[in-house]
Amino acid sequence: MPDVRANRSRVPSTAVGGSAGPARVLVVAPQPFYEDRGTPIAVRQVLEALSELDYDVDLVTYPVGSAIDIPRVRFFRAPNPLRIRHVPVGLSARKLLLDATLLSTLHARLRAERYACIHAVEEAAFPAVVLGRRHRVPVIYDMQSSLPEHLARHAFFRAWPARTIVQRCEEWLLRRADWVVGSSGLAARVRELAPTTRVREWRFAALGPQTSPDSVAARRRELQIPSGAPVVLYSGTFEPYQGIPDLIAAIPTVLASCPAAVFVLVGASGAAGEAVRRQAADLEKQGVVRFVERQPRDRIPSYLAIADVLVSPRLEGGNLPLKIFDYLATGRPIVATDVLSHRAVLTDERAVLVKPTADALARGITEVLTDDERARRLGAAARAYADHEFAWPSFVESVRELYEEAVQDGAAQHAATA
Repeated sequence: MPDVRANRSRVPSTAVGGSAGPARVLVVAPQPFYEDRGTPIAVRQVLEALSELDYDVDLVTYPVGSAIDIPRVRFFRAPNPLRIRHVPVGLSARKLLLDATLLSTLHARLRAERYACIHAVEEAAFPAVVLGRRHRVPVIYDMQSSLPEHLARHAFFRAWPARTIVQRCEEWLLRRADWVVGSSGLAARVRELAPTTRVREWRFAALGPQTSPDSVAARRRELQIPSGAPVVLYSGTFEPYQGIPDLIAAIPTVLASCPAAVFVLVGASGAAGEAVRRQAADLEKQGVVRFVERQPRDRIPSYLAIADVLVSPRLEGGNLPLKIFDYLATGRPIVATDVLSHRAVLTDERAVLVKPTADALARGITEVLTDDERARRLGAAARAYADHEFAWPSFVESVRELYEEAVQDGAAQHAATA
């Protein structure tokens, strides 16, 4: 990623309690880090931006994930007494157990070090705001999703009183965090529940179109896609809320108008991936669908580049999926469901937005595949928007602005108690 140090102002060198040197911040991420999936990707971007901005960062995270080297970032992994090796997406017993061990590590770091601020991701913000008040450290709550919406995917949390309790917990957290920085689409909810809390929305940097024509051709050969066949591609998790079954159900209708089309679905892993593959077994045998297991992030551009249409059939969610940033940067036309999360950055000028049904998805995909001029116009508008809004320097600048405020507030809190 490009170095933007020449284009930003410097972090105050006496940010915490008058101490010399760069500010040290504490990031708490209750996820496997690093893994190529939604929230860890977002956390990595934040860490790399902080590194460029000359912050010293202590990362408290799970004892699961790949070791990566980010300058100025120290890793503190929670204990793993049960030797857990994998944590699935979403709520699970393994995640709850690791959250408990994460809490002890967070507490230990706050006793051992003085921090300018705490950046707490998702549920880690609950203990962070309690401990932050105790240690006079301001807290940034990184709200990757709305807690009641996320937990409502489990039947228990859809029923009263669990639903009401979770909603009140979220409101409590939003009102007590010093800042909330949320995924695109969540700011309105924060302002509704906590009108006085300072809130921003992330505009994460997109993967650029880094793929050569030769690598695109190689990827098509690898997937055995016939020459000239149009490709409809999905990339992401296969969790039920992503709407993949509706996309599978739309395929026969698309083929009726575009019989040469091939559907490539990237990210088929775990039980959710197996369920979708069973649904599409006949289509896969016919050579209409290609399933690709989850890929490292640096390989995703070569898959996106083979697409004639990129699709996101998501059923729900107020938070924008990270893949949409990458979709926009490719300059390919996008067909997406007209749900709140997509509307955070997608408009009718940049994408075909349809109802979250199989029939509507089929119509939208067919319209793009059969109208070259419209496809070109949508792709160009998407690319222009991404180049302006989701470039790496712009993201780093947004992190700089947020952290300068947080560090100044932390210095004021320490001075008041000195």
